Amino acid sequence: MIVVPLLLLTVALSAFMFRVLRGPSIPDRVVALDGVLSVVVSGIIVAAARVDSGVTLSTVLVVSLVGFVGTVALGRFVERRGG
Repeated sequence: MIVVPLLLLTVALSAFMFRVLRGPSIPDRVVALDGVLSVVVSGIIVAAARVDSGVTLSTVLVVSLVGFVGTVALGRFVERRGG
């Protein structure tokens, strides 16, 4: 049952990476990077479920907080730049 979520996460990650690389504007790329972060967090959770470990909860929390702060910082940059 782990194969299906990993396959769907791989498809989502490739779609987000396509938008990061080919995004027509900077706000599109910022949103795509936030999506990449969400897929990475989801992948960590699926991997934790696979090995039946609760240790990765702190990793998910740290990655989510760093991603949130990064998204807010990039959003402020885009807003000030007028993008």
